[in-house]
Amino acid sequence: MSSRRTEPRSIAAQLVLLFTLAATLLLFCGLGAFYWIVVRHAFAEDNAVLADKISGLSADFRESGPRIFGEELKTRRAGDHAPYWIRILDSEGHTVTETAGMERFVPLSVFPPAQKSTSSIGGSKDYRTGAKLFSLVAVNEKTGGQTYTIQVAQDRSSDEQLEGRFGVLLIVMLAGSILASAIIAIAVTKHGLRPLAEMTRSLERIGPAHLNERVALAGWPRELQPLATTFDVMLARLEDSFKRLSQFSADLAHELRTPVANIMGEAQVALTRERTPSEYREVIESTIAECERLSGIVDNLLFVARVDAARESIERKLIDARAAVEKIATFYQTLAEDRNVAIHCSGEGEIYVDPALFERALGNLMDNALRFTPEGGTIQISITVKAAHSEVTVSDNGYGITPEDLPRVFDRFYRVDSSRSSDGAGLGLALVKSIVDLHGGSAKIESEVNRGTTVTLTFPKQAVGT
Repeated sequence: MSSRRTEPRSIAAQLVLLFTLAATLLLFCGLGAFYWIVVRHAFAEDNAVLADKISGLSADFRESGPRIFGEELKTRRAGDHAPYWIRILDSEGHTVTETAGMERFVPLSVFPPAQKSTSSIGGSKDYRTGAKLFSLVAVNEKTGGQTYTIQVAQDRSSDEQLEGRFGVLLIVMLAGSILASAIIAIAVTKHGLRPLAEMTRSLERIGPAHLNERVALAGWPRELQPLATTFDVMLARLEDSFKRLSQFSADLAHELRTPVANIMGEAQVALTRERTPSEYREVIESTIAECERLSGIVDNLLFVARVDAARESIERKLIDARAAVEKIATFYQTLAEDRNVAIHCSGEGEIYVDPALFERALGNLMDNALRFTPEGGTIQISITVKAAHSEVTVSDNGYGITPEDLPRVFDRFYRVDSSRSSDGAGLGLALVKSIVDLHGGSAKIESEVNRGTTVTLTFPKQAVGT
């Protein structure tokens, strides 16, 4: 069953979308609040004007009386667009006088109950008829011993139309502002992400032949400087690993070429003419010896590769360090006696290691020490147990190592070009270093020419990370 490939998310698109949404929300809230304030202010102004109008009508009504006020009202001409419509009712609710045509727009029955006086005018009542909107107010006035009702209808149709046009204008402004925000967001995002594109172009130039290039810190924004630093550190590690790999490949080819050349040379010489069975046997024995050397190199390389890839299994446990050391010393005792070299062990305690790997590391150190210690020399194996770690030290009084060679003795295939040189593959100390690293410990070497060499292996008492 095939699954559709998910398209990668675009940071630029997300930034533009979020910026536009935020701007839209702010604009909507701002323009909405502005519209509400303007409409409320216009409504309050209309109510204030209506209250002033009613107060003025009431004053005129009390001063001139119903008859004169009614005659003045009849003389006023009002079309369909009159701002105010006025009606006077007697105490029985009959119409005394009204603005011409008022009954057609605002019947008597639609008005709210009359208020007792103009000093306590409350909220008006909205009334809609067709396309017109009115605010209706009714108040009672006493004059000549009788109570009259003044009904006033304020035409607010023009205000409603103005509010509608104002709302449309704000919507248009909102749409235009959203569009402008999107355009600005695109421009700002493009400008803001430009350093990423520049960094990408810088990284594209880096290849196997240009691992020495770096992403310079100068000029990058503060947010990208940690990324540039991380890239430079990564490139430094890659360059170092690439150099090591190239050197390792060259050393490996050189190391394997010698036994292969020996095997081919001896075989070709043996085939140039008829040989006796004993001569063929010598050739086969020599070939077997070279093959064993090749096999040892391959085994050691496989072990180092597994350690580098963290695939080597390791089963640490507390063991008696003195017993393990004496076991290795006993194994090399016969060879040491043949070379008239004395082996001494000192110290006691427990050590937290993988027994097999520990024996392999210590065996490599003993092999090196025996190879480079002259007759009559001494090899000392010491055990020191401390609070946080344990140390195993192998010392000899052999030829020693020059200061120039000392920093590289743990490198693979590195062999000192001096009287210490031998037929080894240069992997012994590299294997020791790999085993100690696998335990989370450390290896240290000290040496003086013609005075001897001391290698100290440090193993933590607990597994790293536990």
